[in-house]
Amino acid sequence: MKHYAVFDTNVLVSAMITNNSESPTVKVMEKVADGNIIPIFNYEIIAEYDAVLHRSKFNLREHDIANMIEMILECGIPFPRTKAIEEFIDTEDAVFYEVALSKEGAYLVTGNIKHFPKVPIVVTPAEMLDIVRDRDDLE
Repeated sequence: MKHYAVFDTNVLVSAMITNNSESPTVKVMEKVADGNIIPIFNYEIIAEYDAVLHRSKFNLREHDIANMIEMILECGIPFPRTKAIEEFIDTEDAVFYEVALSKEGAYLVTGNIKHFPKVPIVVTPAEMLDIVRDRDDLE
């Protein structure tokens, strides 16, 4: 079964900086690479990924950044924003939620749950892995 998800930038950062290959952020990105999770995005999101991943504090290699963004673009599908009625602590977070709203059944995967509305589509990387596992077990 295909699962659709918007990834908050913190998920990509965490997957790229961790030394733990069993981390939920690493595992969720592996699910993207193997085609079990289809990323959805718009180009505002891609621009944010690029800007944040290039921050010097993360000390990420250009090649690794390019590979991560390329994977999202190649494995994913662009979607428009669907205007949300909710308000956000950080208005820059709205784009992630609004793109997730544009695809029925999609999730927003984030390490910062408190930044988003408390709704079932907003999940942590570990919760997304459980969703994928539970639905795949039903097949």
